[in-house]
Amino acid sequence: MDTKAHGALVEVLEVGVLLMGPSGIGKSECALELISRGHHLVADDVVEIERRPDGRLVGTAPELIRHHMEIRGIGIFSVPELYGPDSVRPEVSIDLLCRLEHWREGADYERIGLDRGSEDLAGVRVPALVLPARPAGSMATLVELAAREHTQRTRGGSAAARLDERIRGEAKRV
Repeated sequence: MDTKAHGALVEVLEVGVLLMGPSGIGKSECALELISRGHHLVADDVVEIERRPDGRLVGTAPELIRHHMEIRGIGIFSVPELYGPDSVRPEVSIDLLCRLEHWREGADYERIGLDRGSEDLAGVRVPALVLPARPAGSMATLVELAAREHTQRTRGGSAAARLDERIRGEAKRV
């Protein structure tokens, strides 16, 4: 099953991160900041998603627009021409979905992180986070943190789970 998604796909510390959210939220700007930090662009605006026989989702860009980005106020540019050939990847497994949304005062955003949510993407459950975009906030820093934390979780560790265990242990002693 192949599908398309409106978003940006980047490889951050060997984690394929699909950035999704409403038009104008800053997906491309976030991807550009990550590229400037040494991470890699796979696709901007249109992400082609292929479900491989092993169940993995792999994302690429349509050939026509591959490795180009559009930034409002600047226009369209070629990422490898400006950032070098190592700034792009032809494809990446989609390991994590970061859904960017406008900050909403009083919204119930995840604060602890014991359980990671997931979303269905092309028939596969993918770990997913909702990241609220705030004025003057750095979405790239949050996405980079999310990629690091995802890697830690896949290796069997979660700081939230360890802290929860310590707190429960202390509570039993009292």
